[in-house]
Amino acid sequence: MSGHEPRRADGEPPNDPHGAGSGQGRSVPARILRSLLHAFGDPRVDVVLWNGERILSPDKTPVATLRIADSRTLLRLCTDPDIQFGEAYSDGRIQVDGDFEQMLEEFYRGADASGSVAMARRVVHRLHRKRANTLQGSRANIHHHYDIGNEFYSLWLGSTMAYTCAYYPTPQASLDEAQLAKMDHVCRKLRLQPGQHVVEAGCGWGALALHMAQHYGVRVTAFNISREQIAYARRRAQAAGIGDRVRYVEEDYRNIEGSYDAFVSVGMLEHVGIENYPALGELINRCLKPDGLGLIHSIGRNRWKPMNRWIDRRIFPGANPPSLKQMMDLFEGCRFSVLDVENLRLHYACTLRHWHALYEQSKDRVAQMFDERFVRMWRLYLLGSIAAFTTGEMQLFQVVFSPGRNNQIPWTRDDLYQPRSSAVPVVETREER
Repeated sequence: MSGHEPRRADGEPPNDPHGAGSGQGRSVPARILRSLLHAFGDPRVDVVLWNGERILSPDKTPVATLRIADSRTLLRLCTDPDIQFGEAYSDGRIQVDGDFEQMLEEFYRGADASGSVAMARRVVHRLHRKRANTLQGSRANIHHHYDIGNEFYSLWLGSTMAYTCAYYPTPQASLDEAQLAKMDHVCRKLRLQPGQHVVEAGCGWGALALHMAQHYGVRVTAFNISREQIAYARRRAQAAGIGDRVRYVEEDYRNIEGSYDAFVSVGMLEHVGIENYPALGELINRCLKPDGLGLIHSIGRNRWKPMNRWIDRRIFPGANPPSLKQMMDLFEGCRFSVLDVENLRLHYACTLRHWHALYEQSKDRVAQMFDERFVRMWRLYLLGSIAAFTTGEMQLFQVVFSPGRNNQIPWTRDDLYQPRSSAVPVVETREER
């Protein structure tokens, strides 16, 4: 069913004076839904109600059709759309025909431009209790997302098992090529040299630590509180024959000790909690050598707002992507110098599209492992994340920093983009006295 019926100039379908089964149903539910859609900027989406009524988009080229199963679902959507859309889609009470990704983009753009939606979100956010990122709370949050099974993630993350934004040298690069390029990009920014000791906070399934040790000759101590990920990473290091150069520690980043030439964190800052940034800065200041370099790679925002509450409830409890202004709380108190900031927003949209394609190829296996509700829930998460990056709702920041008086810093960026053997050496400048 396309829903693309001929429209009159005023938006009404022809030859249906009462509106029943028409493009502009006049029932109370239809009027309520039109008000809700208007609050979201009148997205290019048609809606079909359980009684056959259709509410057509003012635009003649809708990107998708939403089908709502019953009046209770509509009532819940009106009272709390951020939570209830995800719940209803996961339960199968909402169906989507057409381009799901573009439909979500339409709602993101409309909500961003709507003052009434923003105000309602601020009110419900004050009532929403997030799981705190304490030592115990962080472990529970990470367990909820990352310890649901290595086999599940292996179905759609690609061979690297890297669950962070890839770096695409060209838009045509494969997922695995882009993930390896991301690891190289990080290592180059850190100017890693053989024999150095690197500490990694939040190591996922261990791919970056392995890459640093194998291709840059460094030793790595990597911290993570996901038991499933740590076990997987240790097996990878042993299989690669470099277990003596990569040590995976099942421990919270707050318990990092020692002195290191480089600090790296890829995809962990979102889980730290903005209130904990000053303490994280102090920790890095204690463990990073005076001439060391650090890199933090994190999802972020141009302007801070609370995390979507459905994502917080069902997918990523405790996640809180920061603005760049908030990230500076990490660096200012310890007088770190920020050397480089890069935004890889569109690279993350591309990464997510690759993940989503692999996920859909494996949906039958996912249903066997969990159930159909889980399949729909994670589909919505992946597609919603793509839309968040394509619309600018989310950003991806890589920030390189060092102790403020460190003069062992690169003179230009040229070495980031040259073959490894042709890298431009670090130039030291003497401090003026």
